[in-house]
Amino acid sequence: MADTDEKEEQKELEAKQDDKSFVSQLLPWMLLFVIVLFCVMIGLGLGRLFAGSRTLELPQSDSRPDQITLLKAEEHSAKDAEKVWYYELDPVVANLNEPGVTRYVRATFTLEISPEIDEKKGTDFLNEKKPVLTNWLTVYLSSLSLNDIRGDKNLRSIQSRVCDGLNEILFPNSKPQIEHVLIKEFPVQ
Repeated sequence: MADTDEKEEQKELEAKQDDKSFVSQLLPWMLLFVIVLFCVMIGLGLGRLFAGSRTLELPQSDSRPDQITLLKAEEHSAKDAEKVWYYELDPVVANLNEPGVTRYVRATFTLEISPEIDEKKGTDFLNEKKPVLTNWLTVYLSSLSLNDIRGDKNLRSIQSRVCDGLNEILFPNSKPQIEHVLIKEFPVQ
C-alpha cells in the first residue's frame, strides 16, 4: 500500500512540475506581449499628439470659400440666370486597352456649364485646370476597351462617367457645375 501511495504522490508531484513548466514557458511570452502592447499604445499616443498639433494649424473648411462661390457671377439678370454656357476641351488621344492590337481614340468633349458660374471666371478657371482635365481624360479613355466604346449605350455611359469625374476634380464636395458632357468628336482607329 505504501508503494501505491508513493506512486500517487510522485504522479501528483510530476503533474505539478508539468504545470509549473508550462507556466514558466508561457510567462516570458505573456510578458513580451504586454511590453509590445505597451510600446504600441505609447507610439499611437505620441502619433496622435504630434499629428494633432499639425491639424490644428490648418484652416477649417467652413472659413474658406468654396470654388463655386468664387466663380459665381456677381449680378445675374433673369435671362442670364437660365443660360448655360459651353467650354470646349482640347482633343484627347488615348490608346485603348486592347492587348495585341494598337487601337486609339481621338475624343473631343464640350462641357455644358451651369449658369450659376460666371462665364469669364469659369473660362479662366477651366483654362487653368485644363492640363489636369486632359490627364484625367487620357487615363480614363486608356482604361477602356473597344467593346466599352461601341454603341450609343456605351457612349452615354462614357459621357456620364466623364461628367462625374470632371465634376469631382473641379468641384469636390460641392454641387456639380458641369451639367452635361457633349461628344464633339470620337473617332476610333
